[in-house]
Amino acid sequence: MQTRLPEPGADERAHSDHLLQLLREQIASHGPMPFAQYMERCLYAPGLGYYSAGRTKFGEAGDFVTAPELGELFAGCVVNAVQPVLAMLGEQADFLELGGGSGAFAESALKALAAAGSLPRNYLILEPSADLRERQRERLLANLPAGLNARVQWLDRPPEQDWRGVLFANEVIDALPATRFSMRDGEVFEEHVVLDGEGRLKRTDRPADALVSGAVRHVERDLGAEFADGYRSEILPQLPYWVQAVAGSLVAGLMLFVDYGYVRREFYLPERDDGTLMAHYRHHAHNDPLYLPGLNDLTASVDFTALAEAGNSAGFGVAAYLPQAQFLIGAGLQQVFEDAHQKAPDEHARYRLSQQVKRLMLPDQMGERFQAMLLARGLEALPLPAELLAADQGGRL
Repeated sequence: MQTRLPEPGADERAHSDHLLQLLREQIASHGPMPFAQYMERCLYAPGLGYYSAGRTKFGEAGDFVTAPELGELFAGCVVNAVQPVLAMLGEQADFLELGGGSGAFAESALKALAAAGSLPRNYLILEPSADLRERQRERLLANLPAGLNARVQWLDRPPEQDWRGVLFANEVIDALPATRFSMRDGEVFEEHVVLDGEGRLKRTDRPADALVSGAVRHVERDLGAEFADGYRSEILPQLPYWVQAVAGSLVAGLMLFVDYGYVRREFYLPERDDGTLMAHYRHHAHNDPLYLPGLNDLTASVDFTALAEAGNSAGFGVAAYLPQAQFLIGAGLQQVFEDAHQKAPDEHARYRLSQQVKRLMLPDQMGERFQAMLLARGLEALPLPAELLAADQGGRL
């Protein structure tokens, strides 16, 4: 598998080796490392994790392309969907983006919010990576007028004081450290990372603790069937606590999550018996999470039924759930595209707009693989676009 991947440079390999040595030391000191902890270290270890170090991650020069990186159409549709909520909540409404990526979404969204006359009091970005935060800051300073930049604030942790507004997260939950579980003789086991006799990383299974076992048994009860022996997949037992942590202080407003995933009965199909975990390295997807730790983005698809349950536990109700293509249509993609097409300076720009639409909408691109979920709390009414509500598929959850 590795032979088909691009070779890392000397600096990249040294970076990965540094993280690998840290992982070896921790495993040697504390014993087998739960896979979720390994994934957390690979993605977020200070100065060494994938999202904590300095290499370009987003866009054509990075490892993957997210919807905001394609252009302004995605952000324009998100703003169309949520700006009536911001308007209803008034001058004290804030907008909170979880994980700002390259800053592309914030740039496009602030421009669209200004054009719609629905600027929030503050545009907040919860970004744990100092490297990404600096990239976002530089991008926004270079591309936004001072008046818009003045509204942007970066947070180290979720708001502790009660607030009102909109929380938005694009491709965030797939990067939460996932627990890998497997079944053996009807019992739940949890995947761990250990060292072999030569100090190399390898995966092994150990009996699951009560939290992981309970989460798996809950899924089995909901599905009405037990997992077969040998079945392996991912689960996020921490998801209810995470949602409460990031949104517990949102007393009135809307949360919008966009990510790739499935409803539970599709996530845990019998034939999907090795889960959904993937590694991404320079636009190559592969299935070896132990390869070059720190240089790969590790992700697992989202169980949107679990996200709905976590939202309910935190006091939110599901306002809508639908594939990304239907969400964008319901949020006015046609008009957003026409406006952008009219303003395009040349034929090349118009071509790029049409390519954006294809990537965002085609079933084999992002249109069906990505899903959108809106959760609401504390609103007297739900002023979402009628076309969006009409396309709701929440009954599938």
